[in-house]
Amino acid sequence: MSSKAERKQARADRKAADRALNENSDRERRAGIREETPEYQRLNRAANEAASKVSRWRGGTKRGN
Repeated sequence: MSSKAERKQARADRKAADRALNENSDRERRAGIREETPEYQRLNRAANEAASKVSRWRGGTKRGN
C-alpha cells in the first residue's frame, strides 16, 4: 500500500497531466487542427498513465483504494 503522501502526489500528477492535455487540445482546436497530433497523443498517454495510479474515487482508473 502506498503512503498518504504518495497518493496525494499521484492525484496532483493526474491533475497536471489532465490540465496539460486540455490546454493542448484547446490550442489545437483554436488553430483549426481537427486530427490527433503526435503531441496530443503523447499528452493523452501521459494523462492515462497518471490516471492509472489514482483510485477511481479520486478521478483515476485504478480499482480498489
